[in-house]
Amino acid sequence: MNQLLRTLFLTATFAAAGSTIAQPATPRVDQREAHQQQRMAQGVASGQLTPRETQRLEAEQARIERTETRAKADGVVTPAERRHLAHEQNRASRHIAKQKHDRQRRH
Repeated sequence: MNQLLRTLFLTATFAAAGSTIAQPATPRVDQREAHQQQRMAQGVASGQLTPRETQRLEAEQARIERTETRAKADGVVTPAERRHLAHEQNRASRHIAKQKHDRQRRH
């Protein structure tokens, strides 16, 4: 029991310490990611996106998230990195729109 309490205390201590480490904020990127996920979920629910289209769009979103993580790794997201993320998100947005409005439907 004592070992369990010590483990819980250490876990809570490390979690608290980890939460105080400053991460560069990218609220626009995060907001756009959430909106694009909603658009894709709506497309899946309505049948506008096929499973294969959804898989490709999800992979594209994962690539954007990895790019964001790399940009944050050094503690600063530079204006060039923000432009690159915006460019990737613009392209992903176009892909979502194109796939939702093509004539393919989930059967």
